[in-house]
Amino acid sequence: MKLRAEDVLNLATRVLSEERFKHTLDVADWAEKLARHHGLDPVSARCAGLAHDLAKEIPMQDQVSLAHRWDLLNYPEDEQNPAVLHGRLAAYWLEHYFKVDDAEVLAAIASHTLGRPGMSPLEMLIYSADLTEPSRDFPEVDILRHSLYDDLEKGTLDCVERTLIYLKKRNNPIHPLTQLTYEDLQRRKNIGTGSKNA
Repeated sequence: MKLRAEDVLNLATRVLSEERFKHTLDVADWAEKLARHHGLDPVSARCAGLAHDLAKEIPMQDQVSLAHRWDLLNYPEDEQNPAVLHGRLAAYWLEHYFKVDDAEVLAAIASHTLGRPGMSPLEMLIYSADLTEPSRDFPEVDILRHSLYDDLEKGTLDCVERTLIYLKKRNNPIHPLTQLTYEDLQRRKNIGTGSKNA
């Protein structure tokens, strides 16, 4: 089954707090706008944006328990910092309980927190839209928005780099998947596979 925006919207209204729901709508709106600009499917972008945080407000211990049950723990850091699990949980939930079979949308939901090497344009878009949606207000966010609008792949690289700098400044651990995502995007940039040429 393909996701329909109205179905995901109804689900989000039932499971998310008012504040998280507002963020979700902002991500979906920005993702849809970026998708139209970059020639991607705006419906897929909107659906992934609406669904990306469906599991975010499940209590952390329950997220870890579900990740164990559903075999979604891929790194020791996943359990050490369970805040990274909600994207994978949401994607699994949609695939196995709602019979969603849109692999591209599910991948974008699953990888929106940490990224992954080899991200598709939709995965890059949701990862970056989550960080740069209109209510985000931090130094350089406008620069990141412009970079994303100009070139999706380069903009996503800038977003991952900004995340790494932020984590290092706060002495927070860096998940190996985010580091691998950064290195992969650097390689792609260096060999000229920018999203404008895709």
